[in-house]
Formats: sequence, C-alpha cells, structure tokens
Amino acid sequence: MASPRPRRLDQLLSACGYCSRRDARVWLKRGRVTVDGQPMHSPDERVDPARILIDGEPPDQPDGIVALFHKQAGYVCSHDEGDEQTIYDALPRRWTDRNPPVTSVGRLDKDATGLLIMTDDGDLVHRWTAPRQHVPRIYEVTVDQPLDALLVEQFASGKLLLPGDDRPCAPAKLELTGTCTARLELTEGRFHQVKRMFSGQGWLVVRLHRVQFGSYELGDLAPGKWRFVDPPAKA
Repeated sequence: MASPRPRRLDQLLSACGYCSRRDARVWLKRGRVTVDGQPMHSPDERVDPARILIDGEPPDQPDGIVALFHKQAGYVCSHDEGDEQTIYDALPRRWTDRNPPVTSVGRLDKDATGLLIMTDDGDLVHRWTAPRQHVPRIYEVTVDQPLDALLVEQFASGKLLLPGDDRPCAPAKLELTGTCTARLELTEGRFHQVKRMFSGQGWLVVRLHRVQFGSYELGDLAPGKWRFVDPPAKA
C-alpha cells in the first residue's frame, strides 16, 4: 500500500470541513492541531494526515467520503435551505462544510426511501451517473392495482417511451413479486423514471424503495442511518 500523500495543513482542515483555509491560521494559533503530539503553527506545512490530531481526534476521513445512507420518506435530496427537510439534515454537519461538500449520487423522490450513496468525490459522482456507464439500480415497487405480466416484456423491450420523452428507455428487468409488488432493475436514472414507467402504462406507484445501486446493497442498514464503505475499484 502506498504511503499517505502529505497535505498542507490549511488544505486538509478545509477539505475535511473544520474551517476555511483562511481560518486555519487561527486554529493553529490556538493549538487545536498537533502532529505527533506537537502543536503546529504554519498552515502551509505539509504533513501525513495519519500523524495529525485535530482537537485531540484524528481528522474525519481525510482521503474522502464514500458512504451508504438509508433515506427515509419526507426528505428531499437538495442542498437548498428552506422549509423542507433535506437529507443533509440527517447527516453530519461537517459533511456539507467539506471542500468539496458531500453530495448524493443521483436522487430519490421526497416520498421514496432506500439507498443513497454519499460522496465528496466529483469524479465518482460522474462515473456512477453518466448514462454510458449503465450502473444498475434496483427498486422495490408497490402500485395501486394488480400488475399485468405483460409489463415484464414491455419494460424489457427497449421500446418503452415515457410521456414527454423522445428517446425510449433502456431495457429494464421487471420481476413481479406479488399482486401489486415488483422488483425493477434499471441502468439509467431519468427524472421520476420509475413512477413514469408505471404511470404511462396505467399504474400509480404508491411505494418506491431502492435496495441496490451498482455493487452496493442497502442490506440491514436502518432508516436514517449511514456507514462508510470503500470506493469502487476503477475500471
């Protein structure tokens, strides 16, 4: 394993969300940052993050964040402050203070639940959401009336056209799991895609729950909770 890359102290403090690079000098002056037990004073000093303590604790994920989060219904996937609760209200405040800030890979509707991947790595966000990457997303879906087995073929055809779109959906795998329930695997993430796929054929989605994104599965992660994971291997 390669040795950790030395980082400027001011850059590290800013990247991890403790303070701005401008304010790093104040943090150092107050003795809040030590390396091997010794207070540091120069913001441009380069050090190994593994040797640093900030307020007596190791820095928070200095190599970047990749985490799984179990979104609950009623939260929106937005950084905008307003009357609605956002997913960031349920996550550590320092994550949004990082530089760059942590964001979700794609979104889930306000009433949808399940797996979101959170990261501060813009390259990973692009890699997971770019249409040409065909990253699988698996959902558990409940609709308002009994499902028709013909939907399986329609969704898999690659010819299903969403209302308002001029390009058909990529082939999707639909498995009927009950009278009004199904498991749907997509390889694209269009706006409200799952709901529009069903509504265009006459069904209203009353529950939408994502259980997998790429190789990551929600598993037994409790609603409203998160955990760190290793980033995916680069192709």
